[in-house]
Amino acid sequence: MENFSQMLEGSLKTLHTGETVTGTVFTIGENEIKLDLGAKFTGVLTKEQITDDPNAKLADMFKVGDEVEVFVIRVEDGKGLATVSKKRVDADNSWVVIKEAYDNGEILEGKVVSAIKGGVLLAYEGNNVFIPASQTGVAKGGDLNALVGTTQRVKLIEFDAQKKKALGSIKVIINAEKRAAEEAVWATLEVGQHFMGTVKNLTNYGAFVDIGGVDGMVHNTELSWKRIKHPSQVVSVGQQIDVFIKELDVEKKRISLGYKTQEMDSWYKFTQQYKEGDVVSAKIVSLMPFGAFAEVYEDVDGLIHISRISTQRINAPSDVLKVGDVVDVKIVEIDDENRKLALSIRALVEEAERAAAAEARAAEKAQREAEEATEAERLAQERADMAPYIVGSI
Repeated sequence: MENFSQMLEGSLKTLHTGETVTGTVFTIGENEIKLDLGAKFTGVLTKEQITDDPNAKLADMFKVGDEVEVFVIRVEDGKGLATVSKKRVDADNSWVVIKEAYDNGEILEGKVVSAIKGGVLLAYEGNNVFIPASQTGVAKGGDLNALVGTTQRVKLIEFDAQKKKALGSIKVIINAEKRAAEEAVWATLEVGQHFMGTVKNLTNYGAFVDIGGVDGMVHNTELSWKRIKHPSQVVSVGQQIDVFIKELDVEKKRISLGYKTQEMDSWYKFTQQYKEGDVVSAKIVSLMPFGAFAEVYEDVDGLIHISRISTQRINAPSDVLKVGDVVDVKIVEIDDENRKLALSIRALVEEAERAAAAEARAAEKAQREAEEATEAERLAQERADMAPYIVGSI
């Protein structure tokens, strides 16, 4: 009687469009599976109503006897058939997951399926999450199609339960991860640390350099020992440079970087090679009323005061010099503290004159001594020649 009652109840059971029912797999084909839905109805579940993957194999997804929850799309009472959809049930179930993710601030992962006006659509278990262009992480005006086909992680920023609409953001996650990475880097920074950084941006006053997740500023005065008008005179965007932390303000998130080193300093290299009293070749680079500036080493200029240009009185340096002239000069003073250099042409001329005078005096002395020696030799010979006669007379 109990079995009869169950059979009677089953024979009277019907299906209605819009219902969600559970069926048992009894046939698996290449493009569809058939389900026993009870009530003398067979459910037809096509591949398109199971998955969006055209390469999926139903035999790998199901086996005979599996129970599958499906949504009834259409019922054909006369044939005992019902067209059903698993995707619809999955979508309804995933919508619950999406709502929970929104409520809990959780992250969802899905594939971007298309780029539409104003943003992209991300598929998540049968439902689409709209991601506005401003939340994609793509630069303004960039190509959103570059995201299509990629797997992205999103955080829901808006949710409408009644309309079943969800808005997500990739950018929020990118920014959060970037901040976390930056905090991790900040925790390791110390004054004096060296980094091989990448120049990211140039301004009139310096260069911003990425030192591995955070940016620091290299001021123009730190880019070169000589005065520069713009950082592009020394570095370019994308260039890798060796920098070190000069100052660090963790609270304000500011990093002052140094770039120039003593080894890069032309003045340092010059003073290691030359000393006061040395003679060097110099190129006249500018003329002033009080003297001439001459380059004696790369980026190292010295002043030849007007009083040290010539042994003769001149009214202006241009009387005897012009820009571009290459002359020998003597280093008469090195002011290391103020990085100033005093040069002299006159000192060399006077030294040359003194040397010439000394040479003349030496030659005159040598000539006089030679003449005296010759005279002494003549007298000696004369006495020798006269000696026999002197003896005979005695």
